[in-house]
Amino acid sequence: MSFNIALSGVNASQKDLDTTANNIANVNTVGFKESRAEFVDVYAASLLAGGKTKVGDGVLTSEVAQQFSQGSLQFTNNALDLAITGNGFFATIPEQGSQDYSYTRAGMFKLNSENFMVNSNGDHLMGFPVNPDGSSASVALSTTQPVRVPDSSGTPQPTSEVDLKMNLPANDGAVDPADFDPTDPLTYNAATSVTIYDSLGDSHVQTFYFMKDSTAGVGANEWVMVTSVDDQLVNQTASDGVTVPPLPPAAGAATNFAGTNTGNGVTASRLLFSSGGDFIGIESADGANQADNKLTTEALGVGILTNGSDPAQDLSIDFNLNTATATPNEPTQFAAGFEVTALEQDGLAVGRLTGVDIGPDGLVRATYSNGTSEPLSRVALVRFANDQGLTQMGNSQWQESILSGEALAGEATTGTFGEINSSALEQANVNLTTELIDMIIAQRNFQANSRALEVNNQLNQTVLNIR
Repeated sequence: MSFNIALSGVNASQKDLDTTANNIANVNTVGFKESRAEFVDVYAASLLAGGKTKVGDGVLTSEVAQQFSQGSLQFTNNALDLAITGNGFFATIPEQGSQDYSYTRAGMFKLNSENFMVNSNGDHLMGFPVNPDGSSASVALSTTQPVRVPDSSGTPQPTSEVDLKMNLPANDGAVDPADFDPTDPLTYNAATSVTIYDSLGDSHVQTFYFMKDSTAGVGANEWVMVTSVDDQLVNQTASDGVTVPPLPPAAGAATNFAGTNTGNGVTASRLLFSSGGDFIGIESADGANQADNKLTTEALGVGILTNGSDPAQDLSIDFNLNTATATPNEPTQFAAGFEVTALEQDGLAVGRLTGVDIGPDGLVRATYSNGTSEPLSRVALVRFANDQGLTQMGNSQWQESILSGEALAGEATTGTFGEINSSALEQANVNLTTELIDMIIAQRNFQANSRALEVNNQLNQTVLNIR
């Protein structure tokens, strides 16, 4: 019996050495979780045996249990490297359409030939579909899809509004708007331009010309503004649908300079300023001031947008008067040089993919060169009631089992799920110093049990030599 007891000790020590050696071998394996050999004693007795004198029958390996403690983070320069701080696993599938899920903490992901995020085995990373605002459409594991970064351009956005603020020089000499010629700088006081975009993302140049009106009288502080797109003067459309030219009318005609659809049923004509240089508003044809202080051009499809873009595109020119407080808020007319203090438009050109950002909540967002970004997916995390019940598959991957319980999917940073760190990898949770000490202990145990076998052999040999 003592032979069997000592032999069980040798086997247990060998199992302990094997486990320790495997931990040491994987000390640099990303996402690896160390194992611990757990042992139980063997004790067997019959009903009639003397329990008080029973010694025991040795030791057995109860389980090689994996320890899912947090590993340290190693930061990288690859945004597709992911690490989980806290609870959870990444979900992967071997190919599109598969339901054979495997789970891992190793986040060494890259793009394959079809721009799907995959690991070194080619397994696809799974994510939740998202809405345009970045919120998850569903958090069920069955609705997850392989995360893909499309190699496409950012969607262009046509310009609909231009915000304009400037200072018009009060001490400039006035000119007659009837003499305006965009090719002759002497016929206007100042000009500025902004790049705008059509529905296809093609760029165009919109130019604004400003003339201090000499026909308005001394001290009138009235300016006429004319605009063009791609060097073509743009007509303004009145609310009654009548198109009026942007050029000043002939002498004696109605002074509907810079006419436009004001939205209040009248036609705007000119920019008015107070004696203090503050912006009063846009004068309408009926002599009143326009309420919204905006000018709207005609549709640009006539002679300007000839590339197949939306011909109905027009431009709203906003002078940003703060009508809520009745406080003039630029433009101004001070005795200073012409200065543009704000010139913004809301259009966007076609953008190329410049990068992929993955947030702590797992939201994968593509950024484009035109300044836009687009949510693509949200990396799914999965947890289990009993992590140690997972079936080990190799390659730092596990699969669900009866002992682990069902996979429960969710978003990072919610509930008990951890946080996702981009440009980082989770190192093995192996403490090399501790493993080396455990190896020494296991070696001593092996030697002691081997010595017990040797002593038992000597005793048996002594008995056999009795004559």
